[in-house]
Amino acid sequence: MATNHAHDRGDIAFLPLQVAIVTVSDSRDLGSDRSGALLQEKLQQAGHQCCQRIIVKDEVELIQQQVRELLHRPEVHSIIVTGGTGVTPRDVTPEAVEPLYQKPLPGFGELFRALSFQEIGAACIQSRASAGLANGKVIWVLPGSTGACRLAIDSIILPQLDSRTRPCSFPGLLMVE
Repeated sequence: MATNHAHDRGDIAFLPLQVAIVTVSDSRDLGSDRSGALLQEKLQQAGHQCCQRIIVKDEVELIQQQVRELLHRPEVHSIIVTGGTGVTPRDVTPEAVEPLYQKPLPGFGELFRALSFQEIGAACIQSRASAGLANGKVIWVLPGSTGACRLAIDSIILPQLDSRTRPCSFPGLLMVE
């Protein structure tokens, strides 16, 4: 994304958001979490802040507990969860996070898989990426690969977290100030 997110676009001001990043992994730590680091870097380049970045084991209860805690923090505007969206027995992120959605956003997963198809072909059907609204916040659930994270953040997440995006974006819809 080549736009400069630090300036106004017309009469609409850019609203920097606080975004938490949760990486779901049994094997990564903050030093080896390339996808979480990429997401943090992209958010910061766009003018947003990463207010927390953590690693959580692939366990439904642990993932739910962490996301619930973030949902109750008023300074957190959005949560990106990466990892655990595949189809192996250890991939449980959708089972953990989707029950927390008050309003699912099926268009995110549909669009992500359509864009992903252009890069990885039919393997995109194994992604269970999703998004939803809960407690006035947008939760994004992404695969753990850096390629998938880059595609999602560049093509969908950053434009939708930018208050200047028209015809609509989440900051305007959720009244983020």
